[in-house]
Amino acid sequence: MSRHTNPNGSVPLRVCLVALPDAVISTLAGIYDVMNGVSMMGIATRGAKHPFKVEIVGEEAGPLRLASGIPIDVQRSVDDVVACDILIVPSVLLEPGGWEKGRYPRLVDWVTRMHDGGARLCSACSGVFLLAETGLLDGRDATVHFGYANQFAACYPAISIHPERVLVISGTREDLISSGASNTWHDMVLYLIAHHVGATVAQEVARMFALQWHQDGLTPYMIFEGRNDHGDAEIQNAQEWLAANFSIANPVDEVIKRSKLAERTFKRRFVEATGLSPLTYVQRLRIEDAKRRLERTDSPVDEISWRVGYEDAAFFRRLFKRTIGMTPGAYRRRFQIPDFARR
Repeated sequence: MSRHTNPNGSVPLRVCLVALPDAVISTLAGIYDVMNGVSMMGIATRGAKHPFKVEIVGEEAGPLRLASGIPIDVQRSVDDVVACDILIVPSVLLEPGGWEKGRYPRLVDWVTRMHDGGARLCSACSGVFLLAETGLLDGRDATVHFGYANQFAACYPAISIHPERVLVISGTREDLISSGASNTWHDMVLYLIAHHVGATVAQEVARMFALQWHQDGLTPYMIFEGRNDHGDAEIQNAQEWLAANFSIANPVDEVIKRSKLAERTFKRRFVEATGLSPLTYVQRLRIEDAKRRLERTDSPVDEISWRVGYEDAAFFRRLFKRTIGMTPGAYRRRFQIPDFARR
């Protein structure tokens, strides 16, 4: 039985935080500090005073320069780690050419052995690319930074990717955990603390570090960009026209008239090319423009509704919440630059 199934918490859980040259230092260091925060800050627990033993591990012990050029100290080589309870791969910075498959065979083999020994495998943001190399996520669900979603899907089509989700827990033993964009590692670490040490301790850690659960998901952070890699020139022209004219009355009827296609043919080809119906596509364009206006202006919601193409402000509010997951007012409070930061 792996130690992470021990319910009494009397033995510190062995946590391996993987350092590789592509790693982002803010995520790696943040995870290290927060998971150690329980003992460093003297937060009371139900079991062990030090519930986690966190170590930074890598291919070789010693100094390692990370993606930003800042060096960190790798405490142990993976060759010296024969078992652990929790293994975490932090965010990695992908080069313009994208993730290079097969670059870390030694790490991938070690990660697989740790999982075989009972370890829970966790990734923050783009760290899931390394976990995907093991094949353990094939046929399962995961999440990744929405900016890397298309690239991840192309590299690992056997994995169901959900970039809009903050945290995905999969595997027969709930042993495969991935967190989404950037700072959702907060949610992953708080989940691990709550699961292994207790919800009260997780709440106290969140309070001490001023961390917040991303309970609204990641949809509010995502920018809608219609697919344009489909190769259908007629639909591409329609998309360009809609991008400039989505706020007019009945834009779908107008774009169909401007096309060289029959209505049924146009709608069928539009869905095949973009994955969305013309009406839904227009709604997404309008909502995206409304988001920018909520972020950058103090215009009333009713006025923004009218400017993006909706005379019925109540309908706009319902559509916005259904699409984004929060009301226009809540979105403005979350994303508008505060007064003290404005020039």
